[in-house]
Amino acid sequence: MDSLADKDHRCIWHPFTQMRDWMKEEPIIIASGQGAILRDVKGREYLDANSSIWTNLHGHQHPKITQAIKDQLDRIAHSSFLGLSNEPAIQLAEKLVQIAPRGLTRVFYSDDGSTAMEVAIKMALQYRQHRKQPQRTKFIAFADAYHGDTLGAVSVGGIDLFHAAFRPLLFDVIRINDLSDVTAIVHERRDEIAGVVIEPLVQGAAGMKLWKRGLLAELRRLCTEHGALLIADEVMTGFGRTGTMFACEQEGVVPDLMSVAKGLTGGYLPLAATLTTEEVFDAFLGEYSEFKTFFHGHSYTGNQLGCAAALANLQMFEDEQTLARIQPKCERLRDGLDALRALPHVGDARHIGMIGAVELFRDAAAKESYPLTDKMGIKVCAEMRRRGVLTRPIGNTIVLMPPYCMTDQELDRVLSVLAESIRAVVS
Repeated sequence: MDSLADKDHRCIWHPFTQMRDWMKEEPIIIASGQGAILRDVKGREYLDANSSIWTNLHGHQHPKITQAIKDQLDRIAHSSFLGLSNEPAIQLAEKLVQIAPRGLTRVFYSDDGSTAMEVAIKMALQYRQHRKQPQRTKFIAFADAYHGDTLGAVSVGGIDLFHAAFRPLLFDVIRINDLSDVTAIVHERRDEIAGVVIEPLVQGAAGMKLWKRGLLAELRRLCTEHGALLIADEVMTGFGRTGTMFACEQEGVVPDLMSVAKGLTGGYLPLAATLTTEEVFDAFLGEYSEFKTFFHGHSYTGNQLGCAAALANLQMFEDEQTLARIQPKCERLRDGLDALRALPHVGDARHIGMIGAVELFRDAAAKESYPLTDKMGIKVCAEMRRRGVLTRPIGNTIVLMPPYCMTDQELDRVLSVLAESIRAVVS
């Protein structure tokens, strides 16, 4: 009889995975989880050091979130949000408006981060049409940006490794490297610009690259001055990841559109939302015959189970004072990462909130990178896996994004395993 591994190799195509390599090895097949621990079908335990791809906040099998889903399941799992509403979705929207940067008053639900960004892009474009500015069709986006994998989100993304193959299907954007580029462009081409897209404070898939402090606030000022919509991609940074509920708060910024997902349900169910202002919302109001409706939606929009999980997740922030409680963990992660700078081939260690990254270089002093074909990041993460810690690299950068429930001892273990694995692989 075929094993689960055999069936996986025969039937499944995994995301962001070179399947030729995958099919040469035995896969880890997760069977259960508790807190920061994952267990595979053979009973082996692993520390979940990237929160199951940046989604899990309070730990696996948290009783309050689990119970909220069970209670909702006893009532109804899903009903359409097209022409109907439901209680959990209404309550969650009200809660999101309460905790979001002041001025974001409307919530549009979707399924994941990519679709939340797709919504923001389409809203911004259609808003311009309703405001009698149909010429404003261009988006400004940053180099090395990542905003998801649907075509609109890919268009504003800027990582050729992921996006180059799809270029024939994409729309053109104005690609910039830093704030000085924005200043010139929004002045010279203001009548063309629909919006500016940014991952606030940190670019995730670029390798957790931190923006210079003050850039976001200055970008907000420029957008306001020149009438461009500011679109904040808080899919990865939202819900405490940078140390505050939303990254935009750290520079006192209110974007015109803000996308959230990943941690919205605490890592339990797919759910996303795009928040916007009353100004944007009002532009879509009109007579039916004007066709100002926002013609976008998803079959599972406002799904009751997802909304129930999200409500429980946000209640946890209040009940457990999560944002205050994680501050010592943020400092512990920072100190542990700083200590890794002494290792050979560690050229940089970056940190913000509960996000950490260690970048490996062939020559750290000269900042000479390993070629991606050397697969150094992959090798280090494979060594960490053998030692009981799970995470994934971004090229030569090892990312740590632990769940907030991770104990000090578990966090120390993750950091020590990372150090041991770097020594084992690069020595």
